[in-house]
Amino acid sequence: MKSLRGTGVALITPFTQDLAIDFDSLKKLLHFTVQGGVDYLVVNGTTAESPTTTDAEKEQILAFVKDFTQGKLPLVYGVGSNDTRSLVETIKKTDFSGIQAILSVSPYYNKPSQQGLYQHYIQLADACPVPVILYNVPGRTASNVTAETTLKLAKHPNIIGIKEASGNLEQCLQLAKHKSADFMLISGDDLLTVPMISFGAEGVISVLANAFPEKFSKMVKLALDNNFPEATKLLFDFVDINPLMYEESNPVGVKAILEMLGIAQPHVRLPLVDATMALKSKLQKLL
Repeated sequence: MKSLRGTGVALITPFTQDLAIDFDSLKKLLHFTVQGGVDYLVVNGTTAESPTTTDAEKEQILAFVKDFTQGKLPLVYGVGSNDTRSLVETIKKTDFSGIQAILSVSPYYNKPSQQGLYQHYIQLADACPVPVILYNVPGRTASNVTAETTLKLAKHPNIIGIKEASGNLEQCLQLAKHKSADFMLISGDDLLTVPMISFGAEGVISVLANAFPEKFSKMVKLALDNNFPEATKLLFDFVDINPLMYEESNPVGVKAILEMLGIAQPHVRLPLVDATMALKSKLQKLL
């Protein structure tokens, strides 16, 4: 899966003022990120507000992105649920043509045990016709996929990597130390990307790459080339702005920046609300 090395952008879903899918803005965003040098696109991840888009909308967005890329850039598709049986049924009904892998967030809210997480992903991997990337983000799911569980799951031939967004560098180090060479460790935290690459990560699935694709991709490429002094200089440019991406929940912050850049409107669907003037003011000063 060398095509998934480097910078994957977790695409937002642009909305019009009446909260319909804004395909014109999505086209602008795709041009912006692809020309900025991202290595692959992640469609329908949680940054895309997947909990509030319908199945029909998800299909329309995926078809639109496929039509835009024409197979020239790898696609990763977000498919996740806290109902294992429902997720397997969704997998069976999905057309995976043109998709390199799926990204599947661990079950949220119901807080399964490690054995429950393991069995969930095994059933998913058994059913999925394309490779599976695990997604561990305890701050949102209320449960952590431990290094031990991840390493057990990595033995499944259809589980190829993990997007690690636990923020726990010790856990990431355990994974890097004990994983096989063909299992991908992918940063799920933009600010930890450079340090994670230093001990074995293959890249990142990024929120910031929506708004700063050129600079962020350059930073990742420098790190992958072992030029950590230059990569760190670029990383420091993101230190102040990154927390603002999440101050009013993701993707509120990055959508506010994309409005300032003239790429997309800032609208999000409830229960999220558009960025406050206070947040916009902070972002404007940094930009």
